[in-house]
Amino acid sequence: MTSVRPTSAPASGGSSPPESRFRIATRRRLGRDWRLAALFLAPTAVLVGGLVLVPIAWSVVTSTTERHGQQSVFVGLANYLALADDEQFHAGVLNSFVFTAYAEVFKAVLGLSAALLLHHRRRGRAVLAGLLLLPWVVPTVVTAFSWRSLLDPIFGSVNMLLTESGIGPLLVQLHLVDSWPAGWLSEPSLAMPSVILVNVWKGVPFFTVAFLAGLKAIPVDLYEAATVDGATPWRRFLHVTLPGLRHVITVTVTLSSIWTFNNFDLIWLLTQGGPGNATAPYVLVAYSKAILQLQYGAGAAVTLVMLPVIGGLVFVLVRLLRRDSGVAPPRRARKPRPARSARTTRSVRTALPWVVAVATTALLAWASPHIFWKAAAVLGVFLLVAAAVGRVVSALGAWGRRRASSLASGLASGVALAGLLVFVLAPLYWIVVTAFKSDGQIVMHDHDLWPTPWSLQQFTDLFATKPFGRWYLNTVLVSVASTVVALVCAALAGYALARLRFRGAQGFTVTVLITYVMPGALLFIPLYQLLIGVRLTDSLWSLVVTYPTFTLPFATWLLAGYFASIPVELEEAALVDGCTRFQAFLRVMLPLAKPGLLAVALFTLTNAWNEFLFAFVFITKDEYKTLPVGMQSMITGDVVPQGQLAAASLLVSIPVVIMYAFGQRFLTEGLTAGAVKG
Repeated sequence: MTSVRPTSAPASGGSSPPESRFRIATRRRLGRDWRLAALFLAPTAVLVGGLVLVPIAWSVVTSTTERHGQQSVFVGLANYLALADDEQFHAGVLNSFVFTAYAEVFKAVLGLSAALLLHHRRRGRAVLAGLLLLPWVVPTVVTAFSWRSLLDPIFGSVNMLLTESGIGPLLVQLHLVDSWPAGWLSEPSLAMPSVILVNVWKGVPFFTVAFLAGLKAIPVDLYEAATVDGATPWRRFLHVTLPGLRHVITVTVTLSSIWTFNNFDLIWLLTQGGPGNATAPYVLVAYSKAILQLQYGAGAAVTLVMLPVIGGLVFVLVRLLRRDSGVAPPRRARKPRPARSARTTRSVRTALPWVVAVATTALLAWASPHIFWKAAAVLGVFLLVAAAVGRVVSALGAWGRRRASSLASGLASGVALAGLLVFVLAPLYWIVVTAFKSDGQIVMHDHDLWPTPWSLQQFTDLFATKPFGRWYLNTVLVSVASTVVALVCAALAGYALARLRFRGAQGFTVTVLITYVMPGALLFIPLYQLLIGVRLTDSLWSLVVTYPTFTLPFATWLLAGYFASIPVELEEAALVDGCTRFQAFLRVMLPLAKPGLLAVALFTLTNAWNEFLFAFVFITKDEYKTLPVGMQSMITGDVVPQGQLAAASLLVSIPVVIMYAFGQRFLTEGLTAGAVKG
């Protein structure tokens, strides 16, 4: 009897057919869930690859060309070599460095101070934290216009209040300003400090929230042990608080430095890089060359020359985030180092931050001597006052006067919080009261702090003379559409990275982290060329397609962490009951991940709502403008409709504030779970 080997179905007891052996080998090589992972990751891979990685590669190619008429001619490294003698580029790089360094120092100091004040406060901490978060929540365009109006040399309230209080003339005597009234945004010596001040105002809430979370994570036992050992509050701060916050400080400062170094919208809206080139960052230089002068190669070269600086910051941040997320590959076992080598390594790590700080300080003193001594004086006074208060409180406690010590500490904290709240809320209060003034009250400074009478003139004029309703509808459509795209793609990719087993998961996660911190300054030139090629400029689709470049990576990373925090037993029970993997994802994982999904939706929606650079570059027609670009176009020359801009700012900010107010619980829960695992 002749045996016949089956060709379609595997034999019950014989060897596996070639197809089955191939599948087994493929699963061993690519992972058990590689097919489903490929399906889930495909949308994110296409968007990230097509809108981030490919444009950056194309930007490298573009930087080697030069536009001659309608043709682009290959010029090799000529664009890069030309930057060596380009004074505008030199000034832009220097401005970006000065702007970033000073802003990060003051944001870190003020953010840590605010976090310490809130951390030791038992009552009203949630309310105060919510109020301090407002500058970070409101759109950048609102921040710029409120401060621009406040700092106006003629109609601004800052000069008026400083004059009436006598502080303005005193600033001249102390040589902090050259003349009075001061042109905060129009004088070269004051424009950069003023722009830094506005950036600090907007960035302090982010530092405060991050540091406050870090303080909560420090074990109370460490403080109790230090107190038993007789450590003063200052020593507890140096030896317990700062070491406990070291990782949080490093991540926060690095991430904020990337954002600040590549800032465009705030500076453009405040000064447009002026006066002269006093505040123009390198991103504005790239915009001027590529978009205004249509020299794409020269503009691309400007952004790519700065890639090593950005790449260094991204490298540090990605290593820190990978260590937090647990995606770092396991280290190989190494032979124990000699004690001397270990001590040398620790000494280098300890000395490295001080070396960086000293080098940065020296560069700042060389690059901006007119700002350096003023910033040092302000920072020195702030630190001296804090040290003096701390010494008084410690002395009272050492003398056994605990009640007096507590009273002094509470009084100092209250005064500091009151000053911080005035600094944070004053521009927002100015927006509200200006929006309800008539034109006469604004021009004549009549009842500056309280509209008398309250008027709706600015709102009616805004809708009657400007296509504000159309801008509002455009912003809603673009924000909702881009949020849906990011949410769907991020949910699929986040689940695949958290649950499915396949080769390349770590590499994909690292790629997502890198694209998350990749600045828009590297992308707007190649994306602009791409949109011109497919004729999508001056359409809302150009924004819907490109907005996922800065929302999808973060959403994917956050949801991967949130899915990983859900007990795997719940999903396994659904699989045992007969659900497929996709059904378990839909029926079990998505309902449980609702806080994470809402946090991602809130994040992506507000980022799309506030975005300026892409909308400013890609849209030129009024009927397609979004709110930030439309509000910017309301200013014609030196004519600034302060009342209408205040009304527009209020209408733009209200939806964002409401979303954060109602979604704060889901945002906190989603970000916390995502941060623990992702």
